[in-house]
Amino acid sequence: MGSIPMQRETTFRASAQPGYQPGPPAVVCTSLPGNPLAPAAARRFVRAALADWVELAVPAAAGVTDRLADDAVLLVSELVTNAVVHAGTTVELLCRLDEAGLGESTDTLVIEVSDHHPARAVRSEPTPQPPGTPEYGRGLQLVATLSDSWGITYRTGTKAVWARLPVGGVQAGQEIESYASEQAMQRGLRTAEILAPLPRRITHDTEWVNRGALTFLAEASDLLAGQFDEDLVAALAGQLLVPRLADWCAVWLDDESEAAPRGAVSGGPGSRLARVWHTSEQRMEELRRSLEKDPPLLPESAGSGAVPVKWPGEALADEGGTALAYRLTAGGRALGTLIIGRAGMMRFADEVTGLIEDFSRRVALAISAARRYQRQATISQVLQRGLLPSSVADIPGVQSGVVYEPRDKGGPGGDFYDVFQAGKDRWCFALGDVQGKGVEAAVVIGLARPWLRLLAREGYEVAEVLDRLNQLLLDDATEAADAAAAVVAAAGGQIVPPDGATSRFLSLLYGELIPMDDGGVRCTVASAGHPLPLLLSPDGTVRAAASPQLLLGVIDDATYASESFDLRTGDTLLCVTDGVTERRTGQLMFDDGDGLAKALASCAGLDASLIAERIKRMVHEFSERPPDDDMAVLVLQAQ
Repeated sequence: MGSIPMQRETTFRASAQPGYQPGPPAVVCTSLPGNPLAPAAARRFVRAALADWVELAVPAAAGVTDRLADDAVLLVSELVTNAVVHAGTTVELLCRLDEAGLGESTDTLVIEVSDHHPARAVRSEPTPQPPGTPEYGRGLQLVATLSDSWGITYRTGTKAVWARLPVGGVQAGQEIESYASEQAMQRGLRTAEILAPLPRRITHDTEWVNRGALTFLAEASDLLAGQFDEDLVAALAGQLLVPRLADWCAVWLDDESEAAPRGAVSGGPGSRLARVWHTSEQRMEELRRSLEKDPPLLPESAGSGAVPVKWPGEALADEGGTALAYRLTAGGRALGTLIIGRAGMMRFADEVTGLIEDFSRRVALAISAARRYQRQATISQVLQRGLLPSSVADIPGVQSGVVYEPRDKGGPGGDFYDVFQAGKDRWCFALGDVQGKGVEAAVVIGLARPWLRLLAREGYEVAEVLDRLNQLLLDDATEAADAAAAVVAAAGGQIVPPDGATSRFLSLLYGELIPMDDGGVRCTVASAGHPLPLLLSPDGTVRAAASPQLLLGVIDDATYASESFDLRTGDTLLCVTDGVTERRTGQLMFDDGDGLAKALASCAGLDASLIAERIKRMVHEFSERPPDDDMAVLVLQAQ
């Protein structure tokens, strides 16, 4: 399908004909959570609605333009932000296209935002917010400026703020550009290209900045904030700026481990040219080589504002133009430099330089966040490697399969597993789930796994290992609470009885395997507050292989019992954490109605590794939402 043609005010209108009756309006609705993510979701929703209506050739959508889309997105952003900040309830969003009726001169886009706190007044002036607030409204003055009319409707239990925007309402003879729905929505182009839908020169910078800058910055912030790779942030910065505000763009990133030479944008050991972007792809490499060979220089006193720099003549001598550099700083730390250029101009408009300065601050914050994420991810990966076994021990006559998926990819989870040799002809296995997540859970795992191995290798039986591990967890928690109380007392504060964070609860499935002379293995197992292991026979029957017992770390002097059985050829023992059994879709959990047993029965005839993978796949497919808990699966199958 080709692009949508230019529209003019003189376009033939059916609604202007005698006796015309408008058709039913195009309406879409959605419900948004009352949190800071709602404004971004509302902006995406409105853009998608407009694009869909244009693509479906809804009559009233013939006049939908870039300008209308920008105004609608900015308007809905303000209304939803106002509702979230000042009402704090779930937000209902309605977007409707009304065809002009008799006596009306133009079609209308209606946007209505409802909250469920009608007792709270609508704020028309911005309220100062504490530092770090991601987004807050600029009041309803902006809504009044953008819309033909607006108002407030009170219904039972709700308050609705609505606004009406004229569709195609431009002055006669003024050429406007149609909203590129096919390009941006139907062909699945990147979000960055939605922000700059057509490769055009902005000839009226001041007008565009006045009307569209806030929308541009808001949507750019959403896009940049979701990235955890600094190189991708640099690439997106170029896509967002070129060609909307510049002909070319370059981003240097300073190395965290080395200080970049003062006064130099690039070329030193502490800086690298991360990304170059040009309206003409054929000139990118040439521009990159030129900038790397002769990097522009900034004065030592340069702040975050625009600084004129030398035009890269070797690469773009035939164009000539103006280039500006912006320091990328966040938290008082220099992170890199952003340079833009536009050909055939003596200077950038002040409105544009101010807009790009605001944009560069968002780029710097995104780079800083990406670096913090990468540092944390590196620490988490190192920590995770130390908490899990480097390999699973080979057990004679037993095949094993393992699946481990922390909820936070790359981070330390609260689940752990282990399979190790505890002595001559004796192997042990464990599957555990610690209260809490992240570093708190990692501390407990870092204690529990070594203790398990030590107790097992000292020759303690399965039930005795759980008895002693329970006492060790309680003793350690008590010592931590005493230490915290001593610190509080030394500071002159009141000693608070330990609870909550000082408690270290652990669910654990622990067992040992001893090969038998006539084939198979003798399995002894105990479950402490953990999902029970399931035993699958070759004929497809499934039964629980242990009895439920109390969590570890809850009651002092608790005693535990174990159960023993033989694993014969073809018998399979399935051990999982509650990330499997408690996986949800709506109100239904995966293990409701013996769901896990039925899933295991369907695996009859598969080997251990295939069973582990199949259980994982079934858990993922149980819900469309991503898992909200760690997941560990251990399968032991007698050969």
